[in-house]
Order: sequence, then C-alpha cells, then structure tokens
Amino acid sequence: MWVRETSRRLVNWLLQAPYESYDNPRFYSGDKLPDANDDDLERPWRHRWDHLPKRTAGFGFTDRDYEAARKRAEEVARLTVGDDVWTQVKRRGYVELPSRRYAGVTYRMRIGRRIEVRCKPGVEPPWRHPFLCINPTYPLPEAEFFAHLYLYVRDQEDEVIRVAAPQPWDQALGRTF
Repeated sequence: MWVRETSRRLVNWLLQAPYESYDNPRFYSGDKLPDANDDDLERPWRHRWDHLPKRTAGFGFTDRDYEAARKRAEEVARLTVGDDVWTQVKRRGYVELPSRRYAGVTYRMRIGRRIEVRCKPGVEPPWRHPFLCINPTYPLPEAEFFAHLYLYVRDQEDEVIRVAAPQPWDQALGRTF
C-alpha cells in the first residue's frame, strides 16, 4: 500500500537528517524527499495564509476540489486515529481523552470545533474558560486537522497546553474547511 511505502521512506529520510525538520522551513535545508517530484510535493508552511477568508482552502478551489479533499481527509483521519475512535466520533460526534496532566480533566474533541475541557464534579478546572482554541497554520480539511489534534492531545498534551488559547465559547475552527 502506498501509505506504508511513503511512511517508510519518510521515516528513513528523517533518520538520515536528525537535526533537520521537514515541516519547519527554517531548519529544513533539503529541497525534496527522495523520489519526490517538485510539482507533486506541496509545502503549505512556506506560504502566508492570512489573506484567505476563514473556512476556505484558497482561491480557485472548486466544489469538486473540496469534495475530493474532504474525502481524502476522512480516510487519513480514520487511518490515523484508528477504526474504533473514528467510528465513535462519527456515531457520537465526539471522542473524549482523559488528561494525563490534570486528574479529573477530560478533553472532548469534535471534528471542526474547539476542544472542550470537561471536569469531574469537585475538580478545579485548569483554565478559566472551558474551550481551547488551536487552529492550523494553513488550510486543512476538518477531519484531517481533527486527527492531528487527537494525536497531540493524546501524545503531546504539554504542547497543547502551551499553544492553546482558552476561550469562553465554542465555535468552528478558522482555517479548516
């Protein structure tokens, strides 16, 4: 399957350049992955996206492009979080992850929405506001960004705590479509 082969090549490439970061252009000194054609490789982190309206992928994106991107994103999200979690999200509309840092705190995650911080009765919330806002740097389909956030909350909670902006209300994320 192309996903396994691409993942294997990417891991091998990253191991050969341990001090470089492919997703950070300041530290990345190479031009492309092995066997990658520049025309086929997108590098959205090298562009500024502030000029785009919220919840769009950019000018020139057609309805067909959005449909294809969302379909691919759902497949990526399902493969990333696993069938059980993906089924739960699609059936319930959310998945809950317990905090490893704060006892009695659970993060409720929904596709395309802010992270809701829920506390057991009697537990003092770690933030003044019940929602955490994290937006992607560049436009992504909602399902794909959900998978990113799920992995961050599950495996890199300290980073989520560092970058998240506590908010008093829920709303759709800004750079997802």
